[in-house]
Amino acid sequence: MIKWARYGGAVAAGVVSAALLGGGFAAAQPTGGASTSGATCSIKVGSVTAGGDHRLQTFGTDAAKIEDKIVAKDIYPDGQVRLSATMRFGATEVGGDAHTGPVIMGSSLYDTSYLTPAGGGTVSQKQVTRVGGGWDVYRSLDRSTVVTATTQRDTEYSLHTDGTLYRRNVVSKDGVTSRQVTGWQSGYSGVKAMTLISQTSTYDTFLMTMTSGKLYTARLPLAGGQVIPGVVKEVRGSTWQGFESLVAAPCGDGTLLLAIDKDSDSGYLYHVGHANGTATTIQSLGKAAGSFTDPTYFLWKNFTGQDLNGE
Repeated sequence: MIKWARYGGAVAAGVVSAALLGGGFAAAQPTGGASTSGATCSIKVGSVTAGGDHRLQTFGTDAAKIEDKIVAKDIYPDGQVRLSATMRFGATEVGGDAHTGPVIMGSSLYDTSYLTPAGGGTVSQKQVTRVGGGWDVYRSLDRSTVVTATTQRDTEYSLHTDGTLYRRNVVSKDGVTSRQVTGWQSGYSGVKAMTLISQTSTYDTFLMTMTSGKLYTARLPLAGGQVIPGVVKEVRGSTWQGFESLVAAPCGDGTLLLAIDKDSDSGYLYHVGHANGTATTIQSLGKAAGSFTDPTYFLWKNFTGQDLNGE
């Protein structure tokens, strides 16, 4: 039995219907006068390499690469991981670091967990557990984990190829993890890439690029019945269609965003101010150092790290 420490510590104007999200790259231009408000921010960008390794690249607000390393080798079979949610990591009571999160390989969902020495290295206690099949119909996957002194909420989101966004509660008890669909919302067929930018006790918010070039936020309340009463707002009206992958980390009262163009293997950093529809400020921080050739990207988040608060 794996013995790990408990993770963590203690409709307005401008709203559009999700149904409007149905469906020549022009790089997104800096807009507004946003700044990072003096905050020293960084983003830990994770990826699964073609060889099945877990990689970490860290970038600052100057778009320079702070670190680039393989956290763990051969976690997955070569070339099999299609999608990855946020991976959480941190120190354990048995020493070293634990790493955990879900991925989709082929048509199946898997839960991943393993230990390494602090900072990465030789893998031990690796478990890549098949949850079930039928996941080949999903084209986006992420998980929002919010930890308080007494509770932990794990909410998983997956975008179906028919444009329906599904929400599932994830519960672990006595070493067994279960999932239950708690809501869905249709109308997201035009979404090209999406990433979490806000997590609270009552809602999660995603930032979404569209095949049309538009940029939206979608606030998804945790309450409200089986049909999620999502609130969708346009942030920008064009130029964002070139990005196939988004990764976001908290930065001040906004978001440090890495947008990846897989056609050119390039990444671009932006500071996105606290989301407020078209009034949201977006500042270009430049092209991120290096190239982005790995098949799958995600956020590395420390167990005790700050939650996203971008909306």
